[in-house]
Amino acid sequence: MTAKEFIETLTLFKNEKELGKVDKFFKGNDGATKSFGVKFGDVFTTAQEFSMMSLAEINKLLDSNFYEVRMGAVSIMDFQARSKKTSENHKKALFDLYLNRHDRLNNWDFVDRAARNVVGEYLMDKPRDILYKLAYSDSPWERRTAIVCTHAFIRKNDVEDTFAIAEILVHDPNELVNKAVGSWIREAGKKDRKKLHNFLSTYVKTMPPVTFSYATEKLDPESKLHYKELRKTR
Repeated sequence: MTAKEFIETLTLFKNEKELGKVDKFFKGNDGATKSFGVKFGDVFTTAQEFSMMSLAEINKLLDSNFYEVRMGAVSIMDFQARSKKTSENHKKALFDLYLNRHDRLNNWDFVDRAARNVVGEYLMDKPRDILYKLAYSDSPWERRTAIVCTHAFIRKNDVEDTFAIAEILVHDPNELVNKAVGSWIREAGKKDRKKLHNFLSTYVKTMPPVTFSYATEKLDPESKLHYKELRKTR
């Protein structure tokens, strides 16, 4: 299973109607990324067919300037990280590849496709210092990885890092990081309502509107109104 064969297979699904994908979804500014013209469903299906691809070949896919090809690469990484057959050594190699090539994962959906399983699940029983380093990165995509990957911890009722990283990112200048912070403190709050309310009480007046909107989306009407009123007193 080679990168060349993956791209040849993907070519079979090309559709001119999909060529606007970059303009619609890609929020990076590398000046090089362009659309291959393939539906995401076909990208994911092809990635699953090539899920046994070697890391060296995945790395070649990450070199591509085509948006969907890189999406295929992170999807293959995600499939491998999810597999119960994947060894701990290989999971470590996937984790390292993700971080070492993060410059190629320069969009919100690349992060969301693989961060939970490739990064978060790998760190489940390990020190998580790297996430705090990512949270202070100049790259918004690395900062987004820092918060999004904590979904793996949240699913195991471990919300400490989610709220700690959210504190670092709560006033982030990038809207796509703001949305991630709001989303994941909301999800963490389903596991620990008290921590969510404490976080909101501390930052309700200063967090960006989109963070507030996402974070309070699932609150009961009375609580949501309470925090909305507090924001008015800024």
